Amino acid sequence: MLYKNVSDLIQNIKAVKIKGINPVLSALARDRKQVFSPLTRLIIEKDDLDILDKEQLNKTIDELAENAALNDDLAIKKACHWLILKIGQKLNVYPASINDFYLARGREEFKDLTVPAMNLRGLTYESAQAIFKTAVKKNIGAFIFELARTEMVYTAQPPVEYAAVILAAAIKQGFSGPIFIQLDHGQINLKKYQENPEQELNNLKNTIKESIEAGFYNIDIDASTLVDLNQSSLEEQQRKNFETTAELTTFIRGLEPNDITISIGGEIGEIGKKNSNPEELKSFLSNYNQILKNSNISTGLSKISVQSGTSHGGIMLADGKMADLEVDFDTLENLGQIACQEYGLGGAVAHGASTLKDEVFNKFTQNQVLEIHLATAFQNIILDSKFFPQDLKEKMYDWLKNNCQAERKENWTDEQFLYNLRKKTWGVFEKEISQISPEIKEKFCQEIGEKFNFLAEQLNINNTRDLVVKYIKPVKIDLEMPAELKREME
Repeated sequence: MLYKNVSDLIQNIKAVKIKGINPVLSALARDRKQVFSPLTRLIIEKDDLDILDKEQLNKTIDELAENAALNDDLAIKKACHWLILKIGQKLNVYPASINDFYLARGREEFKDLTVPAMNLRGLTYESAQAIFKTAVKKNIGAFIFELARTEMVYTAQPPVEYAAVILAAAIKQGFSGPIFIQLDHGQINLKKYQENPEQELNNLKNTIKESIEAGFYNIDIDASTLVDLNQSSLEEQQRKNFETTAELTTFIRGLEPNDITISIGGEIGEIGKKNSNPEELKSFLSNYNQILKNSNISTGLSKISVQSGTSHGGIMLADGKMADLEVDFDTLENLGQIACQEYGLGGAVAHGASTLKDEVFNKFTQNQVLEIHLATAFQNIILDSKFFPQDLKEKMYDWLKNNCQAERKENWTDEQFLYNLRKKTWGVFEKEISQISPEIKEKFCQEIGEKFNFLAEQLNINNTRDLVVKYIKPVKIDLEMPAELKREME
């Protein structure tokens, strides 16, 4: 059920009750404001929110998640986000930074595990539930949900929506503990930067600020697009990269909530291009650290992304088969060791791991890779499923043919064009995809759960919840009620 306005939302938060108040009042009241105004003030002022009806709460969480995802009214999205975070606080479900966990890994207090960072482009609430269901069953704590700056646009999932839906999924599945939500590829668009550097940087800062406010306490900065290999020295090649990353690090540190140190990642090699090397890594990190030192910023990066032979989305060949990508694990291990031992980071990160062969994944752990990123794998589970409605898929592909021809490369076949650009359909068809029957969605979720179970085994993250909570402690964030919701309470 989509709420018509914020007043309509207020009438539907009956599962969240306040100690000492007869819940029947909320159902019988003629004047909603008269009843809910004091209740909401009590939530803010005394944090005395109590959940008395778990069954009703599950229904309410479903409705809040649905409205956070699908309601066109931004005020309703923000109100749902606020309510989900408040409910989560009561249930020990909270957004967190993975920074201290990663730094402990860099100190070799533990090893032999690789954290999966997963981008959910559509059916996010259902997909996240499938992952949390497995996490509860296998006692998993070391995993990340993320979304890239560009993905937020073409999937129509702004930070406030994505964070709300992920947290709601955790609540629904009974998961408790820290939830790591990450801005993936907080990337500088090279073309826009060349046209107007200040405007492009400010646009990225706005995305970062919006993400942090929503609960993204893990930010990956990607200024690797600014690396200029035409320069004669490594320092000059990496200059704009390390200077921009340092500037954005300072910006992020100024936005951190009290008692939270946001995990920040940097990147030295643009994914899909030449493999990174130790000299590039050292040039980037040494110069980056020196800038932070000069600026009196004590905490820098927790990890570094490097290029090792992978490609975002994989590479579909003209015959429709996926190319076999050769991952340079020696590069990943070597650069990860340098990052840990010489610079105190948690290790190296590999992007574009989704379409690698199954037998490759345990090598990430064997070579002490800190984190891998997966997006296309989860997208393909849904879009390539035999259960996905064929008429809807044809409609989505027709839209691509009519609207995305300008992005088509000359040598692409029709199949390559559709495969490479179908990610652009998630936002346009978000509501229609959401109307797929629950029975078919369950088929998708079963396979997503199986995929995460496979990843958990290969990456050795089963039974990591206790290890995570050893380093990541709950921090209570003061949540200011959204203005429009507050006005409805007055």
